[in-house]
Amino acid sequence: MTAHPHTISPRPAEDAADAAGDKLSLGSRHAQIQKLVQSKGFVTIEQLAKEFNVTPQTIRRDINMMSKAGLIQRYHGGAGMGSSTENVAYKERKILFYQEKKRIAQMVAAQIPDHASLFINIGTTTEAIAQALVHHKRLRVITNNLNVATILSTNENFEVIVAGGLVRHRDGGLIGEATIDFIQQFRVDYGIIGISGIDLDGTLLDFDYREVRAARAIIDNSRKVFLATDHTKFGRNAMVRLGNIAEIDALFTDQAPPSALVEVLTRTEVKLFVAE
Repeated sequence: MTAHPHTISPRPAEDAADAAGDKLSLGSRHAQIQKLVQSKGFVTIEQLAKEFNVTPQTIRRDINMMSKAGLIQRYHGGAGMGSSTENVAYKERKILFYQEKKRIAQMVAAQIPDHASLFINIGTTTEAIAQALVHHKRLRVITNNLNVATILSTNENFEVIVAGGLVRHRDGGLIGEATIDFIQQFRVDYGIIGISGIDLDGTLLDFDYREVRAARAIIDNSRKVFLATDHTKFGRNAMVRLGNIAEIDALFTDQAPPSALVEVLTRTEVKLFVAE
């Protein structure tokens, strides 16, 4: 049998366009798409493809990813604002921006000394932080996140205390009056919280009123509060107000926030940590 050499077909024009668009990093493009959608309310696929010099197929993939993350809403022919009442499913949040969350977690862990006491709340970013903390020494951790408790309990030198309350089956979070009462019994060195959205005026936003009340108790009973979130939460809409970014001591993220939010951080003297 005669072997036939493989022929190499020329690269399609759309691949060349995508290569040009790739000069703008995926995360940066997503952030700019979100900004355009917020300013215009609705943007067509054709408009976005032209704006970023990529193919419509690439924009459709972007919209699908961002829609799953709850950042925008996918519509026929384009994208609009996402829901302010419902978060994306936990299983999807677990894998979205996984590497970015790991880098954020490493920064937070570097700021936590051994022998410290901590609150850690509900969220996939705080679970990544728990993983980054497992090699610390003699931490005492109070959490309303069963996943965080499971991760940290692998270190025999840690004391891990789980708050009581109603278990939220979708993500292992503990919420309710019993959770709040339990948290209020402690005063710890560091409170580590995640968030679903940060308005550009510094308002902290989330979806579940009961989860917000637990996070509020953590803020009120921590000597220092660290907020950890990836860049997609900047400007993201959610219905329930937790508080203001002025109430935290440091923000840890993977990309520089929009200039309006940076101004708020500077004015309120909140330290900003951005992963390389």
